[in-house]
This record gives sequence, C-alpha cells and structure tokens, in this order.
Amino acid sequence: MNTLPPLFISHGSPMTALEPRQAGAFWQQLGPAIDATFGRPKAILVISAHTLTRVPALLAGARHEAIYDFGGFDPKLQTLRYDAPGAPALAARVQGLLQAAGLPAQSVDEGGLDHGIWVPLRSVYPGADVPVLPLGFPPNWTPAQLFALGAALAPLAAEGVLVIGSGSLTHNLRRVFAGRPPPIDAPEATDSAAFRAWVEQRALARDWDALLAYRTQAPFAAEMHPTDEHWLPFYVAAGAGGRDAPPLRLHDSLTFGCLGMDTYAFGPQAAALQRALERVAA
Repeated sequence: MNTLPPLFISHGSPMTALEPRQAGAFWQQLGPAIDATFGRPKAILVISAHTLTRVPALLAGARHEAIYDFGGFDPKLQTLRYDAPGAPALAARVQGLLQAAGLPAQSVDEGGLDHGIWVPLRSVYPGADVPVLPLGFPPNWTPAQLFALGAALAPLAAEGVLVIGSGSLTHNLRRVFAGRPPPIDAPEATDSAAFRAWVEQRALARDWDALLAYRTQAPFAAEMHPTDEHWLPFYVAAGAGGRDAPPLRLHDSLTFGCLGMDTYAFGPQAAALQRALERVAA
C-alpha cells in the first residue's frame, strides 16, 4: 500500500447520481486509477459540506445508508442506495490524532452518508465495499483552522486511508435557482472562470497564504461562495496533503455555467494519480 493522495471532490447536485455528465464519468475512472496506482484503500474518511457539526465529530456507526438530504429532485433518487460498512476502529484512531493535535473531537455510534458522500462514492466505488467514516466539521472555522485539522489527519495517508473533502469549487445556488435557471450546459460565466483559474494558479504556485485568505484575495469570492461551507472541505484535504507539493487539478467540468465540478489531489502522490488518470483517458 502506497501513500494515498487526499482529494477534494466537487459533488454537485444529487442529480449527478442519475445524470453523471463529465464529472460522473471522471468519478468512474477515479476509483480504478486509485486502485491501480496505490492499491484499494482500507477505508475512506470523508469531510462533507452537508455534515456540519459544532466540533469535529465522527459518525462511527458500523453500517451506513444513503441519506436523502434534499428535496425537489427526481423521485428516482430516493430509490438509490449506498449501503457501505462503517469504520469504528478508524474513528478511534482519528479521534486520537485530533486530540493529540489539541483539537476537540467527538465520536458517535451512528451511521448515515449525506449526498455529498454517497453520490460521488456510488461512481468511485460502486460496490460500496470500502468502509466509510464521515467527519463532520464546524462551518465557522477559518480556512487556517481547517487546514490544521487536515494536517492532524496526514498520517492516515500512509495507513491506507483515502481522505476526501467533498464540497464544490464554486457554489452560488442563488444564481442557479433564482428566476429562470440557466441551461445545465450553459457557457461558463466570466466570474466563475476567473475564480476557478485563480484557485488553480495559486495551487500550482503553492501560494498557501493567498489560498487561506481566499475571501479577500480571490476574484469574485463572495459571488462564487455567498456562504463558504462548500469550499471549506478543500482546506481539510489540503492540510492532509501538506504544503510541500502543489495541489493538482484532476478534473475541471462545470454545470449551469457557474457550478464548478473540479477535483483536486494533494500531497507528494498527487502527480502519480494525475498520470494514472491521463493514461486512462488516453
């Protein structure tokens, strides 16, 4: 088992489970690329924008089911399942790492996967045979605090645990649902393109000061993230990967002209995963 690169995955609408588009096709390639390059993960630790808690909290139940934490979508979504094993032993390990770093951490004997977890995992590991451990995070923590949270998780990458932050590269739902929504394949808006390009450029430059201060430094930050809970999981995954290697964008599609579906990999093994995915695409 090689060290696994932590990931940030933009999970998009729940409808991606029924209408995969480019992001879903990428997720279907991602699992095999990870397995071929690093070996099948022993477990997946997921920090999702839809599991928010007052302090970091682990859902350490022995089994998980899909939670349908949405409304107004195709009723067929309610028939989709993702019954995955939990990871109680890993929860104890993670709680210990966080407490050793001076961070508060709780663990509860409960299960359940929000759509930010089960929608992408249904395509990445459709067999639901990899244990999953959700880690809820406080949405009022700063990027620097969440980066430190991720740094405390860094040892897991060498222990066969895939760390995933699940959110959205851009997330202005008011623009999508207010008034007449744009077509799902609308051309990218100028402000969305500027924000996404800025993230990639600052990531490649390892400009952590700028990335951590994105709210004041990124172009159109408030327009792309009126609230930032969908962006914050990026920092947990980044912290788990460390500062030494540049974050690499593995996928960059979007929907509705303004909802980025980008995926990033972090840490020294990010480049190996990027090369594996390029071979698959070729």
